[in-house]
Amino acid sequence: MAGRDRVVSLLRQLERAACRCPAHSNTFHQGAGAATCTVRKTDYAFEMASSNIRYGAGVTREIGMDLQNLGAQNVCLMTDKNLSLLHPVKAVLESLAKNGVKYKVYDSVRVEPTDTSFKDAITFAKNNSFDAFVAVGGGSVIDTCKAANLYSCHPDADFLDFVNAPIGKAKLATAALKPLIAVPTTAGTGSETTGAAIFDYEPLKTKTGIASRAIRPLLGIVDPLHTLSMPERVAANSGFDVLCHALESYTALPYHQRAPCPPNPSNRPPYQGSNPISDVWSRHALNVLAKYMKRAVRDPEDLEARSSMHLASVFAGIGFGNAGVHLCHGMSYPVAGNVKTHLAKDYSVEHPLVPHGLSVVLTSPAVFNFTAPMCPERHLEAAEILGADIRQVKREDAGAVLADTLRQFLFDMQVEDGLGAVGYSKDDIPALVKGTIPQERVTKLSPREHNEEDLSQLFEASMKLY
Repeated sequence: MAGRDRVVSLLRQLERAACRCPAHSNTFHQGAGAATCTVRKTDYAFEMASSNIRYGAGVTREIGMDLQNLGAQNVCLMTDKNLSLLHPVKAVLESLAKNGVKYKVYDSVRVEPTDTSFKDAITFAKNNSFDAFVAVGGGSVIDTCKAANLYSCHPDADFLDFVNAPIGKAKLATAALKPLIAVPTTAGTGSETTGAAIFDYEPLKTKTGIASRAIRPLLGIVDPLHTLSMPERVAANSGFDVLCHALESYTALPYHQRAPCPPNPSNRPPYQGSNPISDVWSRHALNVLAKYMKRAVRDPEDLEARSSMHLASVFAGIGFGNAGVHLCHGMSYPVAGNVKTHLAKDYSVEHPLVPHGLSVVLTSPAVFNFTAPMCPERHLEAAEILGADIRQVKREDAGAVLADTLRQFLFDMQVEDGLGAVGYSKDDIPALVKGTIPQERVTKLSPREHNEEDLSQLFEASMKLY
């Protein structure tokens, strides 16, 4: 018996020595069938998630069949006033009618939605007992539809229950959501692939959002014909969102450095940090953008360029939807939320507006100059993809080179000359910093740690670009 005990003891020692991976090391224990962190402070795994994507010119005609296949009897179609008169919505309605799908239209989505506009859409959804949702539009429409689906399936939830911390309670969805099909009409947000819904929280004059894999669309129908209706500035600002999605997710804090390590897989956030799979999508999106964005903006009839940018938006969406974004987006939210008088060209809205892509890209030269020391190779690679000659560039100059490359790109795209050109001054910097602080869901993914003084300096450096 003693010999047997000794053999068992030796086998256990060998087992412990054989595998030092996180799941079997002494920093983890097995509980309820899942590896759970007990000592380790940072994560050790990442998880890929994305909507199903269907791509093709004219593929919108299939949406009626999709809803029929789902057995949908009462569909909510969400869009905005402008789009309700244009081809993309008409194409969807024709397909629904052809396949005998009953629906109701909500066309009051606000461009750059607010908590108030979200609540209005949620009320519409709650009052009509829909069994499926369709969003036709840009990120504002798709995000609004995600929220309407979420809250109509949790009728007793308080609005802040699902909103990101620290503004909201960041609760997990507990009920199954209805199927949501997204038909993007802009090439920018990538919202058709992600579990994020962004809005202006009016009480604090800043943007926040809801981050949950549960709100991800079941299907994204990516029809490049819809992008032909985008005016020039809408195409440009949408493209800048793609640019920053790709750059930020590629340079984000690596997933294994992100804290805390989740006690349960359900607690692992959608934005997990850069990882080998997201890197592929983000890098490829940047390559496509570098080749096609200028053409897509300058010639709305260039179907190849606009189709390619539509795909680049999807690629970047899958990348950042799992890796996350960081400072450009975190700092953009108060830029959009504190807008005073700026009127955005080519946008059919009656309220002052700094479009999302523009608010994001205006800080990009300063941000990437700041983050470059933490991963200079990635910053140099990005600069090279965007056209810079990096053959003689030293690692310590990576930030300056990428910043200069971005400035030239923005100048070529006729972007406003910094935050000063959209109505801000140095006097506004404290308010902009204050509005950035609550965005820790994304700012904590910056590869370089920062404080309020750093943020102040980044905003100051972004007041003028050229």
